[in-house]
Amino acid sequence: MEKVHFTEEKATNLATLYGRALDYRSAHPILGDKAADDAVRRIDYDFTKIGISGDRAASVVLRAKPIDDWAAEYLRDHPDAIVLHLGCGLDTRFQRLAPPETVHWYDVDYPEVVELREKLYPGAPNHTNIGSSVTDFGWLGQVPHDRPALIVAEGLTMYLKPESGTELVRRLVARFPSGELICDLFSRTAIRMQKLNAPVRKAGATLYWGVDDPHELERHGLTLVSSLDAAHWATPEVLARLGPVTRFQLRLLKVIPALARTAHIVRYRF
Repeated sequence: MEKVHFTEEKATNLATLYGRALDYRSAHPILGDKAADDAVRRIDYDFTKIGISGDRAASVVLRAKPIDDWAAEYLRDHPDAIVLHLGCGLDTRFQRLAPPETVHWYDVDYPEVVELREKLYPGAPNHTNIGSSVTDFGWLGQVPHDRPALIVAEGLTMYLKPESGTELVRRLVARFPSGELICDLFSRTAIRMQKLNAPVRKAGATLYWGVDDPHELERHGLTLVSSLDAAHWATPEVLARLGPVTRFQLRLLKVIPALARTAHIVRYRF
Protein backbone atom coordinates (compact mmCIF):
# COMPACT_ATOMS: atom_id res chain seq x y z
CA MET A 1 0.00 0.00 0.00
CA GLU A 2 1.20 3.51 -0.84
CA LYS A 3 0.88 6.18 1.87
CA VAL A 4 -0.13 9.68 0.76
CA HIS A 5 0.47 12.99 2.51
CA PHE A 6 -0.83 15.52 -0.01
CA THR A 7 -2.02 18.95 1.10
CA GLU A 8 -4.02 21.79 -0.48
CA GLU A 9 -4.57 21.48 -4.24
CA LYS A 10 -2.53 18.26 -4.42
CA ALA A 11 -5.05 16.61 -2.08
CA THR A 12 -7.89 17.27 -4.54
CA ASN A 13 -6.18 14.72 -6.83
CA LEU A 14 -7.41 12.06 -4.44
CA ALA A 15 -11.01 13.29 -4.68
CA THR A 16 -11.13 13.10 -8.47
CA LEU A 17 -9.33 9.74 -8.50
CA TYR A 18 -11.87 8.37 -6.04
CA GLY A 19 -14.72 9.77 -8.12
CA ARG A 20 -13.50 7.84 -11.15
CA ALA A 21 -13.08 4.70 -9.04
CA LEU A 22 -16.66 5.00 -7.75
CA ASP A 23 -17.85 5.39 -11.33
CA TYR A 24 -16.03 2.18 -12.27
CA ARG A 25 -17.77 0.36 -9.40
CA SER A 26 -21.23 1.61 -10.38
CA ALA A 27 -23.79 -0.47 -12.27
CA HIS A 28 -23.55 1.76 -15.37
CA PRO A 29 -20.07 3.33 -15.50
CA ILE A 30 -19.40 6.29 -17.77
CA LEU A 31 -15.60 6.16 -17.98
CA GLY A 32 -15.04 2.54 -16.93
CA ASP A 33 -11.69 3.58 -15.48
CA LYS A 34 -10.30 0.33 -14.05
CA ALA A 35 -6.85 1.86 -13.58
CA ALA A 36 -8.34 4.47 -11.23
CA ASP A 37 -10.07 1.80 -9.18
CA ASP A 38 -6.86 -0.25 -9.00
CA ALA A 39 -4.95 2.84 -7.85
CA VAL A 40 -7.45 3.62 -5.07
CA ARG A 41 -7.10 0.07 -3.78
CA ARG A 42 -3.32 0.51 -3.60
CA ILE A 43 -3.35 3.82 -1.71
CA ASP A 44 -3.38 3.79 2.08
CA TYR A 45 -5.84 6.66 2.62
CA ASP A 46 -9.30 7.17 4.08
CA PHE A 47 -11.13 8.22 0.93
CA THR A 48 -14.44 8.53 2.77
CA LYS A 49 -13.31 11.83 4.33
CA ILE A 50 -12.78 13.79 1.11
CA GLY A 51 -16.38 14.62 0.27
CA ILE A 52 -17.01 12.38 -2.76
CA SER A 53 -20.11 10.18 -2.70
CA GLY A 54 -21.65 8.19 -5.52
CA ASP A 55 -23.72 11.19 -6.64
CA ARG A 56 -20.78 13.59 -6.39
CA ALA A 57 -18.66 11.17 -8.41
CA ALA A 58 -20.96 11.87 -11.34
CA SER A 59 -19.70 15.46 -11.55
CA VAL A 60 -16.13 14.15 -11.78
CA VAL A 61 -16.80 11.82 -14.69
CA LEU A 62 -19.21 14.20 -16.44
CA ARG A 63 -16.32 16.66 -16.71
CA ALA A 64 -13.79 14.03 -17.78
CA LYS A 65 -15.91 12.40 -20.50
CA PRO A 66 -16.14 15.28 -23.02
CA ILE A 67 -12.47 16.06 -22.45
CA ASP A 68 -11.63 12.43 -23.22
CA ASP A 69 -13.85 12.48 -26.32
CA TRP A 70 -12.34 15.68 -27.73
CA ALA A 71 -8.80 14.49 -26.97
CA ALA A 72 -9.44 11.15 -28.67
CA GLU A 73 -10.81 12.96 -31.72
CA TYR A 74 -7.71 15.14 -31.97
CA LEU A 75 -5.38 12.15 -31.68
CA ARG A 76 -7.28 10.28 -34.41
CA ASP A 77 -6.59 13.22 -36.71
CA HIS A 78 -3.02 13.81 -35.48
CA PRO A 79 -1.42 10.41 -34.75
CA ASP A 80 2.04 12.04 -34.49
CA ALA A 81 1.04 14.58 -31.83
CA ILE A 82 2.74 15.60 -28.62
CA VAL A 83 0.33 15.48 -25.65
CA LEU A 84 0.88 17.69 -22.63
CA HIS A 85 -1.38 16.67 -19.76
CA LEU A 86 -0.91 19.62 -17.40
CA GLY A 87 -1.64 19.29 -13.71
CA CYS A 88 -2.36 15.64 -14.43
CA GLY A 89 -2.64 14.66 -10.78
CA LEU A 90 -3.42 10.95 -10.50
CA ASP A 91 -5.53 10.91 -13.65
CA THR A 92 -5.31 7.81 -15.84
CA ARG A 93 -6.22 9.51 -19.11
CA PHE A 94 -3.19 7.97 -20.84
CA GLN A 95 -4.52 4.53 -19.93
CA ARG A 96 -8.11 5.39 -20.90
CA LEU A 97 -7.23 6.78 -24.32
CA ALA A 98 -4.40 4.31 -25.06
CA PRO A 99 -2.79 6.51 -27.74
CA PRO A 100 -0.74 4.90 -30.51
CA GLU A 101 3.01 4.65 -30.04
CA THR A 102 3.46 7.47 -32.57
CA VAL A 103 1.99 9.86 -29.97
CA HIS A 104 4.31 10.92 -27.17
CA TRP A 105 2.47 11.79 -23.97
CA TYR A 106 3.84 13.97 -21.16
CA ASP A 107 2.16 14.03 -17.75
CA VAL A 108 3.19 17.15 -15.82
CA ASP A 109 2.62 17.78 -12.11
CA TYR A 110 4.43 18.50 -8.85
CA PRO A 111 7.37 16.16 -8.11
CA GLU A 112 5.61 14.45 -5.18
CA VAL A 113 2.57 13.75 -7.38
CA VAL A 114 4.76 12.32 -10.13
CA GLU A 115 6.59 10.17 -7.58
CA LEU A 116 3.30 8.56 -6.57
CA ARG A 117 2.20 8.20 -10.20
CA GLU A 118 5.37 6.24 -10.97
CA LYS A 119 4.60 3.83 -8.13
CA LEU A 120 0.99 3.33 -9.18
CA TYR A 121 1.10 3.20 -12.99
CA PRO A 122 3.35 1.16 -15.30
CA GLY A 123 5.61 3.00 -17.71
CA ALA A 124 5.30 3.00 -21.50
CA PRO A 125 7.78 3.82 -24.28
CA ASN A 126 5.67 6.77 -25.46
CA HIS A 127 4.97 8.20 -22.01
CA THR A 128 7.04 10.57 -19.86
CA ASN A 129 6.34 12.04 -16.42
CA ILE A 130 7.70 15.51 -15.66
CA GLY A 131 7.85 16.54 -12.00
CA SER A 132 7.36 20.31 -11.93
CA SER A 133 4.84 23.00 -11.23
CA VAL A 134 3.33 23.85 -14.61
CA THR A 135 4.18 27.53 -14.01
CA ASP A 136 7.90 26.84 -13.48
CA PHE A 137 8.27 27.14 -17.21
CA GLY A 138 11.68 25.49 -17.48
CA TRP A 139 10.01 22.10 -17.86
CA LEU A 140 8.96 23.07 -21.39
CA GLY A 141 12.58 22.57 -22.44
CA GLN A 142 12.12 18.81 -21.93
CA VAL A 143 9.39 18.62 -24.58
CA PRO A 144 9.96 18.48 -28.37
CA HIS A 145 8.24 21.30 -30.22
CA ASP A 146 8.39 20.21 -33.85
CA ARG A 147 4.98 18.49 -33.93
CA PRO A 148 1.36 19.48 -33.34
CA ALA A 149 0.44 19.54 -29.67
CA LEU A 150 -2.64 18.53 -27.75
CA ILE A 151 -2.68 20.30 -24.40
CA VAL A 152 -5.11 19.01 -21.78
CA ALA A 153 -5.69 20.73 -18.44
CA GLU A 154 -8.53 19.33 -16.35
CA GLY A 155 -9.10 20.81 -12.90
CA LEU A 156 -6.04 23.05 -13.22
CA THR A 157 -6.83 26.56 -14.45
CA MET A 158 -8.82 27.63 -11.40
CA TYR A 159 -5.85 26.91 -9.11
CA LEU A 160 -3.54 29.22 -11.08
CA LYS A 161 -3.11 32.93 -10.47
CA PRO A 162 -4.59 34.78 -13.49
CA GLU A 163 -1.24 36.25 -14.52
CA SER A 164 0.47 32.84 -14.32
CA GLY A 165 -2.34 31.16 -16.25
CA THR A 166 -2.30 33.62 -19.11
CA GLU A 167 1.52 33.51 -19.28
CA LEU A 168 1.34 29.70 -19.49
CA VAL A 169 -1.12 29.95 -22.38
CA ARG A 170 1.08 32.46 -24.23
CA ARG A 171 4.18 30.28 -23.85
CA LEU A 172 2.39 27.14 -25.04
CA VAL A 173 0.93 28.85 -28.09
CA ALA A 174 4.32 30.31 -29.01
CA ARG A 175 6.20 27.02 -28.61
CA PHE A 176 4.28 24.68 -30.93
CA PRO A 177 3.53 25.02 -34.65
CA SER A 178 -0.15 24.20 -34.10
CA GLY A 179 -2.43 22.38 -31.73
CA GLU A 180 -5.42 22.43 -29.44
CA LEU A 181 -5.99 23.29 -25.80
CA ILE A 182 -8.79 21.42 -24.03
CA CYS A 183 -9.52 22.51 -20.48
CA ASP A 184 -12.19 23.46 -17.99
CA LEU A 185 -12.80 26.94 -16.63
CA PHE A 186 -14.58 28.26 -13.55
CA SER A 187 -16.37 31.58 -13.66
CA ARG A 188 -15.54 34.42 -11.27
CA THR A 189 -18.74 33.57 -9.41
CA ALA A 190 -17.54 29.99 -8.89
CA ILE A 191 -14.27 31.32 -7.51
CA ARG A 192 -16.17 33.52 -5.04
CA MET A 193 -18.32 30.53 -4.02
CA GLN A 194 -15.40 28.09 -3.65
CA LYS A 195 -16.16 27.30 0.02
CA LEU A 196 -19.26 25.45 -1.21
CA ASN A 197 -17.00 23.05 -3.16
CA ALA A 198 -16.55 20.22 -0.64
CA PRO A 199 -13.36 18.58 -2.04
CA VAL A 200 -11.66 21.99 -2.35
CA ARG A 201 -12.75 23.03 1.15
CA LYS A 202 -11.75 19.74 2.78
CA ALA A 203 -8.32 19.86 1.10
CA GLY A 204 -7.69 23.40 2.33
CA ALA A 205 -7.03 24.46 -1.27
CA THR A 206 -7.62 27.91 -2.78
CA LEU A 207 -9.02 28.80 -6.20
CA TYR A 208 -7.88 31.99 -7.94
CA TRP A 209 -8.58 32.26 -11.67
CA GLY A 210 -12.11 32.77 -12.90
CA VAL A 211 -13.07 33.25 -16.56
CA ASP A 212 -16.64 34.37 -17.25
CA ASP A 213 -16.49 34.24 -21.05
CA PRO A 214 -14.31 31.58 -22.76
CA HIS A 215 -13.65 34.09 -25.55
CA GLU A 216 -11.50 36.02 -23.04
CA LEU A 217 -8.58 33.66 -23.72
CA GLU A 218 -8.62 34.41 -27.45
CA ARG A 219 -6.55 37.52 -26.76
CA HIS A 220 -3.65 35.20 -25.90
CA GLY A 221 -3.42 33.49 -29.29
CA LEU A 222 -6.25 30.94 -29.07
CA THR A 223 -9.37 30.48 -31.19
CA LEU A 224 -12.42 29.06 -29.42
CA VAL A 225 -13.76 25.99 -31.24
CA SER A 226 -16.31 24.57 -28.76
CA SER A 227 -17.65 25.46 -25.34
CA LEU A 228 -19.96 23.45 -23.09
CA ASP A 229 -21.46 24.91 -19.93
CA ALA A 230 -22.17 22.52 -17.06
CA ALA A 231 -25.73 21.82 -18.23
CA HIS A 232 -24.46 20.34 -21.49
CA TRP A 233 -21.53 18.12 -20.47
CA ALA A 234 -23.59 14.93 -20.69
CA THR A 235 -24.62 13.47 -24.05
CA PRO A 236 -27.98 11.61 -24.26
CA GLU A 237 -26.06 8.33 -24.04
CA VAL A 238 -24.35 9.44 -20.83
CA LEU A 239 -27.59 10.83 -19.39
CA ALA A 240 -29.16 7.38 -19.71
CA ARG A 241 -26.53 5.96 -17.36
CA LEU A 242 -26.96 8.56 -14.61
CA GLY A 243 -28.96 8.20 -11.44
CA PRO A 244 -32.15 10.19 -10.81
CA VAL A 245 -30.47 12.71 -8.49
CA THR A 246 -27.84 13.67 -11.08
CA ARG A 247 -30.42 13.84 -13.89
CA PHE A 248 -32.52 16.19 -11.75
CA GLN A 249 -29.48 18.39 -11.06
CA LEU A 250 -28.72 18.63 -14.77
CA ARG A 251 -32.33 19.58 -15.53
CA LEU A 252 -32.06 22.27 -12.87
CA LEU A 253 -28.93 23.66 -14.54
CA LYS A 254 -30.83 23.96 -17.83
CA VAL A 255 -33.54 26.08 -16.23
CA ILE A 256 -31.02 28.22 -14.32
CA PRO A 257 -28.47 29.15 -17.03
CA ALA A 258 -26.53 31.47 -14.70
CA LEU A 259 -25.72 28.47 -12.52
CA ALA A 260 -24.71 26.35 -15.53
CA ARG A 261 -22.33 29.07 -16.69
CA THR A 262 -20.23 28.85 -13.52
CA ALA A 263 -18.21 26.07 -15.23
CA HIS A 264 -17.26 25.43 -18.84
CA ILE A 265 -15.34 22.79 -20.75
CA VAL A 266 -13.65 24.46 -23.71
CA ARG A 267 -11.72 23.52 -26.79
CA TYR A 268 -9.36 26.01 -28.45
CA ARG A 269 -7.26 25.85 -31.59
CA PHE A 270 -3.94 27.63 -32.10
